[in-house]
Amino acid sequence: MNDYTQLRPKIACNPMEIFQLDIPWKVEAFLDADDHVPERDNSFRFVSAVTRALLLGFTHNRRVYLHGPHGSGKSSHIEQVAARLNWPCVRINLDGHITRADLIGRDMVMIRDGKQITEFVPGMLVWAMQRPMALIFDEYDAGRPDVMFVIQRVLESTGKLTLLDQNQVITPHPDFRLFATANTAGQGDPSGLYAGTQALNQAQLDRWQIITELGYMPAEQEEAVLQSRLPELAGSTIANMVGFANLARRAFEQGDLSSLISLRTLVAWGENATLLADIHEAMRITFLNRCDETERALVNEIYQRCFDVDLYQESRDANPLY
Repeated sequence: MNDYTQLRPKIACNPMEIFQLDIPWKVEAFLDADDHVPERDNSFRFVSAVTRALLLGFTHNRRVYLHGPHGSGKSSHIEQVAARLNWPCVRINLDGHITRADLIGRDMVMIRDGKQITEFVPGMLVWAMQRPMALIFDEYDAGRPDVMFVIQRVLESTGKLTLLDQNQVITPHPDFRLFATANTAGQGDPSGLYAGTQALNQAQLDRWQIITELGYMPAEQEEAVLQSRLPELAGSTIANMVGFANLARRAFEQGDLSSLISLRTLVAWGENATLLADIHEAMRITFLNRCDETERALVNEIYQRCFDVDLYQESRDANPLY
């Protein structure tokens, strides 16, 4: 078991070799990995600007806020940088059920030496702060106001957290790092695509020292990722899938579609196609059926441009009662 009161040994790493980045500062990695280090995905493709910002966060203890559309790989980007640095990492999804007590801690009834006692049990934030840990707040723009103000105290320059009930001050471990991911830049969601998000308190947003954006990958990178994850699919099929995704995204930007097709959706589509041995049926159950009925004709039109296949006709041929 690790002694988290002690500094873990580190070694210098080569960012050009690992991330294909020329970094003007020293980048260190932990010598060994523990159970909280994310699993390494060798098929992952790093985006240079985002990776540089994340390495600033890891190396220089900068608070990094990463926003972008769903399925673009925001949390995965942080985790895969952590995986290559052997940096323990934990994610907290700020859904509506996360409370202040979940982050700070609470008094709980415990059994010690056969006796029932009341003992303070640290919350997830306090637990992470006391360790060499990269803490990721997912869906940051969906957090409850009372929870967000707890986090705001940690974003201060010293990062200390005072537990008033315990008369205790928590000083972060020197290797504690803090990141956040969100679908919006903190100004709200005018598109209406991300229900439950809200505009962030500007005083809190101002405390994030680095704010960076991650969009969808260029076509060549997306094709490379899909090819590595779905080797059963032909290269021409993957190229058509990515071409369809980019045309659908363009239609979304123009206001003609209300659904976005993400890299996550592309992977699910390819996996379903492998299981069904039918790329067109896989498209219907992965993406087409979740689109608004008034927009499915446009999706079908875009699909025909890429695959020269009418999704509705294909379905009727397979099932005459369709």
